[in-house]
Amino acid sequence: MPDAKDPDPDELNLSPLARHALFALGWVFVGLGAIGAFLPVIPTVPFLLVAAWAFAKSSKRWHHWLYSHPHYGPYLVAWDKYGVIPMSAKVLSLVMMTGGWAFVTIFVAESWELPVGLGVIHLLVATYIVTRPSKPPTPE
Repeated sequence: MPDAKDPDPDELNLSPLARHALFALGWVFVGLGAIGAFLPVIPTVPFLLVAAWAFAKSSKRWHHWLYSHPHYGPYLVAWDKYGVIPMSAKVLSLVMMTGGWAFVTIFVAESWELPVGLGVIHLLVATYIVTRPSKPPTPE
């Protein structure tokens, strides 16, 4: 579950338009996350993290629903509390980034700048992913 530190959407003083826009954005990202659950080339949890952020600012009910979801809730809570990225997600991310880089290098790039620039970005993202914990800390 989200911590008590999560803002109450009613206390954020957002305009109705901003609240509705964030609510719609939350559902767009839930939809993208659902697509990612079935297509291996699209991630799921990063989209759900954005949805959780949008719902935290627009709808307490849907924010709670997302964090309580039987399949995705534990991943969101682990990320929120401990910054955990499961090992399977790390491996999949690295494989997909490498595959994307190879595809661009072989089939898209006409010079060295694009593969090098993309490689640097992927290296930075990969470093961030690999340095996150893979499991929540165990109680002592």
